[in-house]
Amino acid sequence: MLDGLRFSFGTLSVLRVRVDRWDRETAGRAMLAAPLVALVLGALAAGAGALVAWRGNSLLAGTASVAVLAALTRGLHLDGLADVADGLGSGKPAEDALRIMKQSDIGPFGVLTLVLALLAQVAALAAQFAHSPARGALAVLTAALAARCALAWGCLRSVPAARPGGLGAMVAGTVPAGGALTVTALSALAVGFGPGGWHRPLALAVGVGAAWLLLRRCVRRLDGITGDVLGAMAETAATATLVSLSISG
Repeated sequence: MLDGLRFSFGTLSVLRVRVDRWDRETAGRAMLAAPLVALVLGALAAGAGALVAWRGNSLLAGTASVAVLAALTRGLHLDGLADVADGLGSGKPAEDALRIMKQSDIGPFGVLTLVLALLAQVAALAAQFAHSPARGALAVLTAALAARCALAWGCLRSVPAARPGGLGAMVAGTVPAGGALTVTALSALAVGFGPGGWHRPLALAVGVGAAWLLLRRCVRRLDGITGDVLGAMAETAATATLVSLSISG
């Protein structure tokens, strides 16, 4: 598990760790360890947001939290969201859609999706921070956990890789369903304490469910997953979690 944890931090964050093993067995463990990465990154982003909210500006607090999370992941998940939006939005066959996703530029579908997702995240977090810095910080942590739980579901053994090579092929099909369910349940339990109570576990489940729907769409259209699909799942889970928190109060 230590090798998997190092793999997870080395792949999913900017934190410098030594990765000794790079194989599929370790990759599967890394995806199951992803919520532990979420606890660290989420705590840093939540702390930044709470500090700004304590100074009296909830909108800037939401912006700070989103910005810190993006910086701590090198914008990896946001890039995946934009690429998947361009690929799926093109309406082209799987091979052409994958080629579009692999290009370095961002098309109109990607730009629009990024803008809407970031606006939704900032607005939802601003509402939570307006209640209290603690409630906003817990919302950040819940969204971070939902995003990393979604990665485990995207790597289920029943889900193939869309193409050979790359991170997607390394992690595809490496996670047992029981493992994904366990880490999701533990994450939901972890955020069930404090102000807001049962709203956060429910929102986390909604977020993971939204990511699952995206996964099914990508498997049908692309014949499997890529690293971009996993990134898009993470951002979808985070956004849906925060929106759900706002709607539920």
